Amino acid sequence: MIIVMKSSAGRKELAEVKKRIRELGYKPHVIHGTTRNVVGAVGDERGKAVLQTLQTLPGVESVVPILKPYKLAGREVKPEPTLVEIVPGLVVGGEEFVVMAGPCSVECESQILETARAVKAAGARLLRGGAFKPRTSPYAFQGLEEEGLKLLALAREETGLPVVTEVVNPRDVELVARYADVMQVGARNVQNFALLKMLGQLDKPILLKRGMSTTIQEYLMSAEYILAEGNRRVILCERGIRTFETATRNTLDIAAVPVLKNQTHLPVIVDPSHATGHAHLVPPMCYAAAAAGADGLIVEVHPHPEDAASDGPQSLRPEDFRQMMTRLAAFTDAAGRTLNGAD
Repeated sequence: MIIVMKSSAGRKELAEVKKRIRELGYKPHVIHGTTRNVVGAVGDERGKAVLQTLQTLPGVESVVPILKPYKLAGREVKPEPTLVEIVPGLVVGGEEFVVMAGPCSVECESQILETARAVKAAGARLLRGGAFKPRTSPYAFQGLEEEGLKLLALAREETGLPVVTEVVNPRDVELVARYADVMQVGARNVQNFALLKMLGQLDKPILLKRGMSTTIQEYLMSAEYILAEGNRRVILCERGIRTFETATRNTLDIAAVPVLKNQTHLPVIVDPSHATGHAHLVPPMCYAAAAAGADGLIVEVHPHPEDAASDGPQSLRPEDFRQMMTRLAAFTDAAGRTLNGAD
């Protein structure tokens, strides 16, 4: 249920509504609007009719059922877009089209520092890099783990770029959180609900990638797990889905961007690297993402893709990334967005 407060309602009335929601066995989630507050009451669907009694409380304007199965992620409870602050001065979901870039995996100090310098010079706002790498093969490179996290922190110290990196296992959440500015959940873990619940208890942005066979509704229900635990700083990422096509690594569901923007208030970015699997296809998909209304990109960049420990074929060289960023400015401008580092 959504409890819509009157514009004149104060803290006392809001506190009483929250108290009564808890007494009825539900969890209150307050969304502060520009003119009034809204309270989402989340819990067992079977007894939600009792929440209608909240209509009689002082300061309550109306009590409205939430029709979608995802209660907190949907626009019913929060019509205006959510702005996710990464660090002061850097927001995903606002006017700026935010680009995150870096290697698939952190391999050594020289590699991550060279990449970090290059992507920053080209206009990237965050440095991506994997320290823990979930791989299809148990024999593939699995990442440098904590040593990789330390190298990412070193690159952040030198360049000032906030770091986004993946957490794979619930037991590693605390460790990764010590180093990362944004915690990434990869496609394979989109329905790892134990992990999602733990991330929901952090006060850190979460970058949630869509699973390779996950429907939009299933995807938003995964986001709901994080939101229900209290963390509202969720960024969605379309990274391609599995289809019958073999010409690309996955099939980039570009239509998912406007669909998600219509159904949820959460910001949406696109990963064209994992979606296509081929470096020459990445720039066109970057432009398509901007045109479709995405809030940003996460792109793989490596100084020497031919020697990369993972995902070399889909990684842009620094010069190719710079050229892509230059051309991207025309698309973000047409979409009414700004791009850092644009000429």
